[in-house]
Amino acid sequence: MYPDLKGKTVIITGAATGIGKACALRFGQEQANVVINFHSDKQVKETEEMIKEIKNSGGNAIAVQGDVTKEGDIKQLIEKTISEFGSLDIMINNAGIENEVPSHELTLDDWNKVISTNLTGQFLGCREAIDYFLEHDIQGAVINMSSVHEIIPWPHFVHYAASKGGIKLMTQTLALEYAPKRIRINSIAPGAINTPINAEKFSDPKQKEGVLKLIPMGYIGEPEEIAATAVWLASNQASYVTGLTLIADGGMTLYPGFQAGKG
Repeated sequence: MYPDLKGKTVIITGAATGIGKACALRFGQEQANVVINFHSDKQVKETEEMIKEIKNSGGNAIAVQGDVTKEGDIKQLIEKTISEFGSLDIMINNAGIENEVPSHELTLDDWNKVISTNLTGQFLGCREAIDYFLEHDIQGAVINMSSVHEIIPWPHFVHYAASKGGIKLMTQTLALEYAPKRIRINSIAPGAINTPINAEKFSDPKQKEGVLKLIPMGYIGEPEEIAATAVWLASNQASYVTGLTLIADGGMTLYPGFQAGKG
């Protein structure tokens, strides 16, 4: 637990499912004020249940619907946060999408959808949070959700890999630019995580076995393990950490093909 997070206000985009949901619930356990951003009308019930759970944990929460690719929606997200909780301390840009397409068949529309959500959406979240921190002299924290595919090439997912590679240098550049203001900007790069976006893949024993061969620790991670890295990065325990990509992947980026002296 991180006592300094109690009463802090955190926005988490794409927080209705998966890693975003786990982050929201964990910050609730830290007794923070949690703003759950969600996209689809189908997620309203889920966010209502999350709010109840967070309040039962001793935190507070609201849900704000919005599209992270729309500048106006991000501005409104910040405004509703301030209106409800009076301030903003932590911004977690988590919303992301992916789809598998051979690169020579990838349409410009598909490319733009992924880049707009995964990269432009995160930039807008960064920009608006940093602008608020500067205006109110807050030494805030920004956490961007990246992926091991900011490092590992991923055929059939060129738009996704490009977006995550962009997040890496965006995070580092912003961290360098705003370090003198003590605004910390980091990212997390999860590996294979048991989330709804991966549910179909992991339900197939052959596909799951193939993924497990890529993970030296031998198991697929849980969203709560990524949430644990997020609360640490947001806390004062990481006060001297900025510009970092914290890789949480069970060793996937360690060239598992060379395990046991192979190669």
